Order: sequence, then structure tokens, then C-alpha cells
Amino acid sequence: MKPRAIRKIRSSCPARQREHGVTMVLVVLAMVGIIGMAALSIDVVTLFLAREEAQRAADAGALAAARVISISGLTGTAGPDSGVAPWTTICGGTSSVASVMAQAVAQQNGVGSSAATVTVTYSSGSGATFADCTAVPGDDLLGVNPLVTVKVERDTMPTLFSRIWSRGAKSVSATATAEAFNPSNSGKFAVGGQVVPVTPRCVKPWIIPNLDPGNGGLLVDKRTGVILNEGIWSGKGTGTVGEGFTLTDSCLGSDCSNMAGKTPAAGAYIPAYVTAAARAVPSCADDSNYQKAIGGCDQSTVYACGTVNGSNADLTINPGLVGGDTSVAAQCLIHQSGGTGQDALNVGAGFPYPITAGSANPVVSANQQITASNSIVTLPIYDNSVGTLAGTQPAITIVGFLQVFIDSVDGAGNLQVHVVNIAGCGNDASTTRSAPGSSPVPIRLITAQ
Repeated sequence: MKPRAIRKIRSSCPARQREHGVTMVLVVLAMVGIIGMAALSIDVVTLFLAREEAQRAADAGALAAARVISISGLTGTAGPDSGVAPWTTICGGTSSVASVMAQAVAQQNGVGSSAATVTVTYSSGSGATFADCTAVPGDDLLGVNPLVTVKVERDTMPTLFSRIWSRGAKSVSATATAEAFNPSNSGKFAVGGQVVPVTPRCVKPWIIPNLDPGNGGLLVDKRTGVILNEGIWSGKGTGTVGEGFTLTDSCLGSDCSNMAGKTPAAGAYIPAYVTAAARAVPSCADDSNYQKAIGGCDQSTVYACGTVNGSNADLTINPGLVGGDTSVAAQCLIHQSGGTGQDALNVGAGFPYPITAGSANPVVSANQQITASNSIVTLPIYDNSVGTLAGTQPAITIVGFLQVFIDSVDGAGNLQVHVVNIAGCGNDASTTRSAPGSSPVPIRLITAQ
């Protein structure tokens, strides 16, 4: 009998029967690796997110401390050599105002759903840091742009799977440094020796001459921006911060033409030329562009600090008449009605001067201590030494800014004020750099590691 042409192939091979289940083993081994990598990635992402949270906390804390330094007026008092006591109060150790603020703000930003350790130090840019700013060497540099560094750390971050490979505690940390920049004499420290001017926004249109009404002489050096009377006011010749005076209207009649060919006296103002309507203007100060610039935020008019003939006065108006724009808008700005209702600066309590809310404060109840107020305004200082005012809208050169607290305003547009800070920027137009902000002493992050 002949063999079959086509043999029947057996359905199973004894040699391959030993390989049954190998695929499942390989899948199991692969799954172990995949699950391990996925588990490890969860911990990596957790640590990465915690690092980002720590950085945000450090940034917020550093900016908060720099803001305290900026609004306190310390940068107008040079360094601790001008009086250690004020500096001790603001940034002299862990219990100082700036350090406590940095701690509080940084710890509001949790790291891994938990509070972190916050360390606050101060420096002058030389590299060495100190918990007490009065110990920082180089007082003059500290007075121009004090630096505050906040480090946020969390040593025991919770992990889910990485502890299998390591029992060591996982930690995250971040550091941020912020600066309160006062341009006064900044050319002494800047590369190339050029003063770095500031360009603050929302400046009020009351241009004042570079004359100190309380101390006599000049407010700032017109070339370098150096503050000529650094320190805390306690009498003539002792300092500018805390000095009180009456800011009076220089104009007479229906306009300010009487100032043509003249210069304002110390403590007197002339109106600035407001180029456009301001924003966020309350209804009680919504008339002329000038009035809106006082009651709201004038971001269109540029007060070009350090630029020759970069701004203009306006001698075609007299805003200080009885019931005029200055009186109406300033009372609206500070919430004064019938002589009361506005916030108060308690100069008698000593520096740093506490501010208490008035009965008409729209945000907080009366008599509560506050750190910000509509009564704090910025005024441009112009170089009155170059000659008298000429024309109806004379060009002027801004050489600095005076930050004052408006105590009250009368019906004729005269304001009782106290100086809370001062910044000089000189008349050097050779640099194109500038430091913007809403204050003549702006704050900024300069490092984030």
C-alpha cells in the first residue's frame, strides 16, 4: 500500500509544549516594570509640583518683604548708619516687620499641602546674607536697593513608592531674591556709572520744584539723584522722611499765567499737562482730565525721569481755585468730606509711621491699622535750576519723585502733607534703561532659583 501523498500534521508538538505560558510570564514581568516606572513617576511628579509650590511661596514672600521696605520709606534714609532704630523695626531680625510679613505670606502657600520652613535674609548684593539687615556691610548700597532673600524648604516630603529603593527623606527647596529699588545715586553702583531712572505710574499732576520746604536747599542732586537730606525728620536739617508742609497752589486768577517767566517756591506746585483721561475714576472726580488724573490712575501721562524736557507743565489752567479741580478731586481721592473721613498718618508715634483707616475708608473699618492708603501719592520733582517757565505748556526735566501722605485738603486746593519717601534719578539722559512700577521705589524679583 502506497504512503499518503500528504501527511497529516499532528496538532501539537512535544518540543513546543514546554513553552506554554511563556507569554504570560513575559507580560507579568513587563507589567512589574511598567507599574514600577508609573509608581516612580508619581513620586517624581509630586516632588516636581512641590518644587514649583516652594518657588511660588519664595517669590511671594520675597516680594512681600520688599514691599514693606518700599512703603516704609527706609530707602530715603540711606543705610543703618543714618539711624539703626528704624532699620531694626523694619528688617532687623526675625521679629521685624519685613521678616514677619515674608514668613506669613510664604507660609500661606503650602508645599505639598503642608507648611514649609521659611528663612529670610538680607544683603547688599555682595553675596553675604544676614538675618538682621543692620548687620549688612555697605550701608550706602543697602540704602539704594536693599535685597531680601527668602528660602522655602520642606525636608520630609511624602512619597508613595520611592521609599522602596531609599529610606532617606525626600526634600524640596526654593529661593527667591527681591529688591526695593531706589534710583538715588544708583549710578555709583550701576555698570558704566549711569543712574537708572524709574518710571512710576499713577503720578499725581502736582509738579514741585527741586526745593526742600523744611530743610532748605535742594531735595535731590539734579545730576546723580542723591538724596541731599537722607534720614528721618526730627527738625530742620535732620532728614526728609516724615517732614510735613503745606503743598500750595502757585497759580493766581483763572489760569496759571502768572508763573510764566518764574519758578514755583518751595512747597508750591504747578499743574502738569495731562495728556489723556485717566482710568478707574470715581464719579466724584470725573470732570476734566486733570481732575481725573488726581481721582483715578493716570497711566497715559509719562513723567520721564532723567529725560531732558521729557514732560510738560500746563499754565493754561488754575486747578487750585476755591472749589477747583484740586480740591474736589483730592477730597474724593482720600475720602474726605467736611474735613473728616480720610485715613490718618500718625507721625507722632515714631518711624515707621502707622496709618489708621478713616471713617470713610471703603475697605476696612475705622481706626484699624493699614499698610496701603489712597492718601499716599507720588509727586514729580522738576529741575527748576535750568531757567524760568516759558510758554503755556513749558517743557520740564523730572529729576526725582516725592511720595507724600495727604493729611487733608482745603477748599482752595492747598494740601497738608507728610513725606513718606523720596527718590532721585538725576537729569542724565544717556541711559535708556528704567525701572517701571507703581511706586517711585518699585520692587522686583531679581533671582529665582
